[in-house]
Amino acid sequence: MASTPPSRRSKAGKPSNADLSPVQDAADTAADVVADSDETGSPGSVRTPSPYAGHRPPGYLDQKDAHLKRLRRIEGQVRGLQRQVENDTYCIDVLTQVSAATRALESFALGLLDEHLAHCVSAALASGDQDAQGKVKEASAAIARLVRS
Repeated sequence: MASTPPSRRSKAGKPSNADLSPVQDAADTAADVVADSDETGSPGSVRTPSPYAGHRPPGYLDQKDAHLKRLRRIEGQVRGLQRQVENDTYCIDVLTQVSAATRALESFALGLLDEHLAHCVSAALASGDQDAQGKVKEASAAIARLVRS
């Protein structure tokens, strides 16, 4: 219960219905549906944009279930950290778990980066797309962010 903000709890101290449904921003809703018009100029069909927003499908698509399972495990580690703090666990023990969760996230990120390089960047280079150099720069920037963290 401690993870639910007090402003979103029901009177009995339990999570409210707001906790059970996702919060959707008005900007997100507007981006989900794009109105189009037919040849007559009248409002017509409704299109939804591609989930890849101008990119190729992600390189991790074949491993998506494994990645989600791994992320859930990492989420469990972070929830464990919350419980440790709630239970006044010794500082060094909490820090040990922080280190483990950090390594797990770094390992996940490196695997995702490897898949990106093997799939997205190599495909862009092989096809000779104009955005190939952009993909290389994008990957370099991602590597730099990982190194800095």
